[in-house]
Parts: sequence; C-alpha cells; structure tokens
Amino acid sequence: MSVAGKESGVGRPAAGKFIRIRGAREHNLKNIDVELPRDQLVVVTGLSGSGKSTLAFDTVFAEGQRKYMESLSTYARQFLDQLQKPDLDEIEGLPPTIAIEQRSASSNPRSTVATTTEIYDYLRVLFARAGTPHCWKCGRIISSQTSSQIVDAVMKNPAGSKVMVLSPLVRGQKGEHKEIFGAIHRQGFVRARVDGEIHELQRPENAPALKKTFKHDIEAIVDRIVLKPEIRSRLADSIETALKLSQGLVIIAIEAEGKWTDHIFSEKFACPVHPEVSLPELEPRLFSFNSPHGACPSCHGLGTTFEFDPDLIVPDEALSLENGAIEAWRKNGKRMNIWYSRILRQFARDFGFSYSVPFKDIPKKVQQVLLFGTDAKGDQGTGTEFEGIIPNLQRRFDTTESEWVKSKLHTYMSDQLCPECCGKRLQPSALAVRISSAGILPVTSLESSTKKKERGQDARATTEQVTLPGFSIHDVTTMTVEKARDFFGNLQLSEEGQTIAEPIVREISSRLGFMVDVGLGYLTLDRKTGSLSGGEAQRIRLATQVGSGLVGVAYVLDEPTIGLHQRDNTRLIRTLLRLRDIGNSVIMVEHDEDCIRAADYLIDIGPGAGSHGGNVVAAGPVPAVFAQTQSTTIKYLTGEYAIDAPVVRRPVNPDKACLEIKGCTGNNLRNVDVQIPLGGIICVTGVSGSGKSTLVNQTLLPALKRKIYASKVKAAPFKQLNGTSKVDKVIEIDQSPIGRTPRSNPATYTGVFDEIRSTF
Repeated sequence: MSVAGKESGVGRPAAGKFIRIRGAREHNLKNIDVELPRDQLVVVTGLSGSGKSTLAFDTVFAEGQRKYMESLSTYARQFLDQLQKPDLDEIEGLPPTIAIEQRSASSNPRSTVATTTEIYDYLRVLFARAGTPHCWKCGRIISSQTSSQIVDAVMKNPAGSKVMVLSPLVRGQKGEHKEIFGAIHRQGFVRARVDGEIHELQRPENAPALKKTFKHDIEAIVDRIVLKPEIRSRLADSIETALKLSQGLVIIAIEAEGKWTDHIFSEKFACPVHPEVSLPELEPRLFSFNSPHGACPSCHGLGTTFEFDPDLIVPDEALSLENGAIEAWRKNGKRMNIWYSRILRQFARDFGFSYSVPFKDIPKKVQQVLLFGTDAKGDQGTGTEFEGIIPNLQRRFDTTESEWVKSKLHTYMSDQLCPECCGKRLQPSALAVRISSAGILPVTSLESSTKKKERGQDARATTEQVTLPGFSIHDVTTMTVEKARDFFGNLQLSEEGQTIAEPIVREISSRLGFMVDVGLGYLTLDRKTGSLSGGEAQRIRLATQVGSGLVGVAYVLDEPTIGLHQRDNTRLIRTLLRLRDIGNSVIMVEHDEDCIRAADYLIDIGPGAGSHGGNVVAAGPVPAVFAQTQSTTIKYLTGEYAIDAPVVRRPVNPDKACLEIKGCTGNNLRNVDVQIPLGGIICVTGVSGSGKSTLVNQTLLPALKRKIYASKVKAAPFKQLNGTSKVDKVIEIDQSPIGRTPRSNPATYTGVFDEIRSTF
C-alpha cells in the first residue's frame, strides 16, 4: 500500500478540500490510499498500464456516478443501468463527476459540430428572432400579405379549379386535441382535415381518436368552392375567416389533375411579385433540419439521399461490357448474366460501338444513356427504348420482396448529394432568411435545384442561383470555427434586432472562443461528428462543458492533448485552468510534458505496468514530485532518461518502390500530389487540421482498399493512384476499440488461445 499526500505542503489546499480514497483495489491497484485536492488541476501520470485510468475513471468517476444514481428515486433508477461499486474501502469528499473520455463521437448523420456544442440551437433562435426573410425566387425582402393579395393569387388559377380554404389550428403538436375538434364544431364548421385526411364533424362524437404520443396537423375546412369570377366575394370572406381563426395563416388547397396541392399564405410574410412564396411564422423549428417544419422534404434533413452510384455499378472502367464492366448485372458477382449480356450486345449494336471496347472508351453521352436510359433510337436507327441500368436496378429494388435481393442491391448504393437542397438540409423558406456581418463577404446565392428525370440524361442536380444579401444559417455553419467567431464579432443588425440578438450572440461567441482555445478553430460547424477523431471529439465535449458554466464538479479527462499539435497545447491548458478557476476539480490522465508541468498536483502511478504497477510512486505539488527521483516518469521529465533517435536509419528510395497518389482535393487538400516510399516507417505530420487524416485515412486508405479488395468504400476525391501492384494487403490500425464482447480477451484476439487449445 502506498500513501500519497506526504509532500512538503506547497500549494496544498485547506483541510476538508480533498477527495480521499482509501483501500482502492480496482483492477491492478494495490490497496492504495490517495488524496486528490479539490478545485485544482490534478494530473495522473505513469507508464501505460500502470493503473492511471483505473484510478481516475474506474474508481473516482465510477463511484461519483454510482452515488448520483443512488440519489435518484427507485422509479428513475429502473430506466438506468446499475453500476457496480468500485473495489475500495472508502471514498469521501467526492463531488458530482463528469467524464470527458477519448472516444469517437456520435455516428448519427444528423449530429454535427454545431449541434453537439449547442451552437446550432442558438443560431436557430437568432435567425428566428433577428433574421430578414427574402423571396427565394426574386430576392426581395418579404413583407406582410393582405387578404386581398391572397385572393388575387388564388383567382389566378384556371376557372373551374376546385379549392379548399383551410385554417391550420394545430401544426405538428402531440396530443388527442379533443378540445380543438369541439371548438371547430361549435364555430359551425362541419369538416376538418386531420393529418391529410378529411373527416366529417357534424357531431362531436364523429371526431377521430388521435394518439396523444404522435404529432398531428389539424385544419378546419372553412369553405370548398369551384373557382369562377362571381365567387370572388365568397372566397374573400372565407379567407378572412380562416386568417382570423389561425392568427394570420391560411392554407389554400387546389386540385389539379386529380391531386391536391397545398399553398400556405400568411398575413406576415409573402412576396408581392411571387405571392405563392409565403413563409410561416419565423420560429426556431423552421431552421432545424431535425424537424419536419424545417427539413428538406426530399432528404428529410440529411443533406444526402441513398441512391444507386455509377462508380459502384462500374467499379473498373478498364473492363469492357463483354468482360463484365457492369458489376451489378453479373451473376453472383462473377460471370455476366446471360439475359443482360444479350441486352448489352444489342445496345452496343444500336449505338454503334464495339461490345469489347473498355467502358472508359465508350463516348460519354452513350455512357449516360447506358446508365440512365433513353426512349430514343440508337445511332443506327434500329434501337428501341432502353430502360437504363440505374432505372432497372431502382425498379427491382422498389418491387422485390426478397430481403436478399435488396441487400445485394444495397451494395451498389451510396449517399449522394440531395438534388433538392444541394446538401443544405433545409427548406428554401429557411435558407431565404438572412443576417449580415461587416467585413465578411456573404455567400449571396440561394440554390434551388430540380432533378432531371429525362431519359438519356444524368440524374444530377441543376441549380438556379438567386442573389440574396447576407448569410443564411447554412452559410454560417459552413464557416470554420475561427471564421464564425470573426463573423459574430462584426454582426450587423437593426437597432431592434441588436437588442434581441445581443445575449444570443454573446453565448455563441463564447462557445466559439472556447473551441478555438482547445485547438479546434479549423473545424467547420457543419462537420459531422462521426468523422472526428477521438481527440477532436473529446475537446469538443470539453469546450461544451466549459461553456455550460457548471461549478462544483469533478471533471475526469482522458489525455485531451492526443492528436493536438504542440503549438495548441498552451491554449488547451489555459482552457483547463479556466475550468478550474470557476470552481471545478479537473482530474486528467496525461503523458504530455506541458500538461504535467502546468498541474497544481501530480500523481505518478507505477512503478511498472500491469502487476508491476498499481502503486502511488509519488504525489504532491509538481516541484515536490520532481524532487523524488525514483519515478521513471520524472527521470524522463528531468532529462535523466532520454529516448535517443536512431543514428542509422533505413534507406528508402521512392524511385524504386513507392505509392503515388495525385490530385487529392478532399476537405482542405489543394490538389496534393504525394509519393510514399514502401519498405519503411513513413510519418505524415502537420498542425491540427492541416489535412493529415484526410490524405491518409480518407483518401489513400479507401483508395487502396478499393483497388486491392474491390471495396465499396468511396475515397475522398483524387485523380490517380500508382504503384498498387507492389502492395497485396492493407491493414488499418486506429484508435477504435477492437471489440466489446465479454468473451474476448488478448489471447483470443491475437490467436494465441487457438495454440493453447490445440496443445491441451
């Protein structure tokens, strides 16, 4: 047993200001007693496997969580996992604990840097309260719309059109809404549209029974008319009634070709030139891609749609149609399906090219016809309508009832940029609301896209640009954290808007500043959290906690400097000290020299790893611990021990054997060409956010996997990859856990247990 806290007392907190642990025996800890001063920056260091994380996470944090759960009611505890008490005798002086671990962030495609840090929530409120709405067709500022303007817009439809005037009373709200149906009936309306279906309400008991846990839309049907000139007065009265019922909002449903289409009009926001461009009341949910009121209806707020990918259907363009270039039409992924082979032979004859020519040498226009289809005849005049490979696969996917077929077709699909919102996730009405900032040029185009479905044409998004002043919420989220901080420092709003926005902007700027301080200024706010490294995700959680302003908490951190360039260490340490100064205890497992030297209190666990560790070798203020030379860690820090660089290095010759990748443009890479010699240890380095992971993990690795294993994983954009003939295997080793099954252990994972079993 080792006892901590016998140092000279320099910087020692007052009595009662300790987290006192007695008899800790979790994992390899050897019945240790240790004191961690509260409201200070405590660094726990030592060799790998010595027991640092066991002390910090499996003892201090775990016991803090367990005690918190014990304070909850029995009813609340039944919904939470039961935590085991760490193996120790006693722990006292323990405040509430929060762990900020080094683990990957959420893989949810809706989770971004902005949503994780809650910056996006503030942005939604800012745009709802201080944004200026514009018409997304002509760029004019949208103003209020009178009932006569609404009548004029409706009367422009062809005579004889069937029209319903609806007053929206409930929009996307949970509940049974019995009182709403009662109010509709009392006011003399006999019909209502509920979640898109019309219900008769001659009697109150006819009202539909709604599930209270589901969101519902309820509109009172004020009038049903057929358009003709003499109906104008009645239409105006009905619209006035609907506007009064729903506080200035009316829905006009118009039938055309047997299909009803809703047009929302508002007394508050409408374009005088394009009256059909009308916005609902500006609310925060309008700017949320997680809400049906704001999300793009095509991609449902994801920014991408899952569609058949030509690059996966034709993975190797050097192959000919005869040799199976169309992988999706191969039988069991090998030889060509006989039926499809006949179709392709006929297609080649109709369009005048050789069946044995490589796919890449087929004219681009013909490639598009082959992939997307056409109803035109071939160049020889003997062709017939050709369905197209992608429409064929889509039809099979939509009509099959076989899960096996669906699973097979899934392998030829990937996330494609949404053709409606162009990846912006939101409806045009939300993107047309703008704010401005001095000194920063706005992104002034609003892209509205339509997807071409015509046969023989690539199904790609075509965009029309409308010039709009200022920035949309999407424009702000595409900025880096550092640029966004400058943007909000120069925000220009009206006097009224400035008053409303001041507290919101203060919170946003504060959180952006914290992110810059922890070395994340290079991240864009719309970056998906699933693409972040473990270190980046941990520092985002750290910045979020600093921004939350909690006090009296013990934060337990797991190597927050990992993946951080040395130049950013000072800012990270400054953030940790700020977290301490507002009244929190910061307990950090760390190897970094700068963090160790910045600590108020240092605990060295060791002296070795595994069964040779688990003792407190030294503990106390940094100067006192440095005076104890028996610690291996301290000997390295004081220079007594050192790791010498090799005098002789293995020679590498890029001219003999190397991988060469050209034209890399993923993320922030700027048309990078790289030669990577084979047969040596190659280090790719650079400051945080410089593009190291983009080059190696997102470009080179998936490109090699695709070339060697025919993987379906898409690489970041690049032009050419050479030298793969000298590589027959690629293995990825990253920071992700190797497995969480309780049956797995080092012996089973490495295969040693197979030899042990065969021996016995």
